[in-house]
Amino acid sequence: MSARPSSALTLAAILAAMGVAACASAPATVSQEIVPEPWALADLADAPYLLAPGDTIEIIVHTAPELSRELVIAPDGRIRMPLAGPLMAMAHTPDEVAEALREALSTELRDPDLDVIATEFASQKVFVGGEVREPGMFDLPGQIDPFQAIVMAGGLTRDAQARDVLLIRRLPGGEVRSALVDVSSGLRDPALAGWLPLRRFDVVYVPRTFISQQNQFVQQYVRDALPVQFSLFYDVGGGNR
Repeated sequence: MSARPSSALTLAAILAAMGVAACASAPATVSQEIVPEPWALADLADAPYLLAPGDTIEIIVHTAPELSRELVIAPDGRIRMPLAGPLMAMAHTPDEVAEALREALSTELRDPDLDVIATEFASQKVFVGGEVREPGMFDLPGQIDPFQAIVMAGGLTRDAQARDVLLIRRLPGGEVRSALVDVSSGLRDPALAGWLPLRRFDVVYVPRTFISQQNQFVQQYVRDALPVQFSLFYDVGGGNR
């Protein structure tokens, strides 16, 4: 199995293809282009997990302990806390949520000091679509790669293009990265190590033909194939409110 980065695919294009819209505050910060070199693949594996609906977070407000509490992220991706109002937590890291809460509480508290800790992760799913026998969302059974995810989806169809499987991941800050993966042999290539194991909300899409224009392919096929839960995760902008 091998992965190769795309030089033609701009992140702005793939975010637009996913229907990513900014929230009321500033839009997500994204780089303009995936450069045609190994873009620190370790960053993909080491990046913190992004929160999602159903996750439980503990908020510890050191300067106002009476505000400390556990909250479950609502289906719309937001948390609601006294003095702060609704804040977007979905697709953000706990540290990003903490920073947003500090800013929100600063209008009521002087120099609010707080921490946000993720205590439970509700959804551990990936989406496998395209030319597989049983496309859909699947619970991660452990540390798996794209080929194993395809096996969970019933395997490839007769029309599948196994050498051009698209793998998509959203990173902290709103950046979306993709790679084309060759799963025709079922073997793992060390070049893919930075992407492994698959993470929740990763998208594995098996095309019918070779992909020459990734951004166009995402616009025409992948966007409409995503289930609502995944669409929300990729659609949310970089704002916190």
